[in-house]
Amino acid sequence: MPHHESQCLRVLVADDHELVRFSLKLALQKHTNIDLVGLASNGREAVEMVEQYRPDVVILDLQMPIVDGLSASNQIKSQHPHTRIVAYSSVQDPQIEVMIQTAQIDAFCEKGIPVQELIEIVMKQGESRLKAKE
Repeated sequence: MPHHESQCLRVLVADDHELVRFSLKLALQKHTNIDLVGLASNGREAVEMVEQYRPDVVILDLQMPIVDGLSASNQIKSQHPHTRIVAYSSVQDPQIEVMIQTAQIDAFCEKGIPVQELIEIVMKQGESRLKAKE
């Protein structure tokens, strides 16, 4: 395996809004050390794509149709406990803190944050994941 590939962070984006998926795709593809492996539009697709592509980090919207992000995170973690999950949400619910503590999520960020901050969170989660692989 080439050295470059081992340092490349495999990322999956799951969001039901096409514009968000497209924006994140563009932002992530600018980074040479990020390999965007897939775009899911709901939680079920996210679970299936994790199985298929084995990403290091999943950027997961919490509010999605078919299977919501919290349910998807629990399914992903039960199958792939080392996959890092960054919950990405616009939810302003006081219950969100409780849900996050009980959910299988490694980091949380609001959709309003600058893209660079999200990428830094993804990279930090990725570093933890890559260390776990060694």
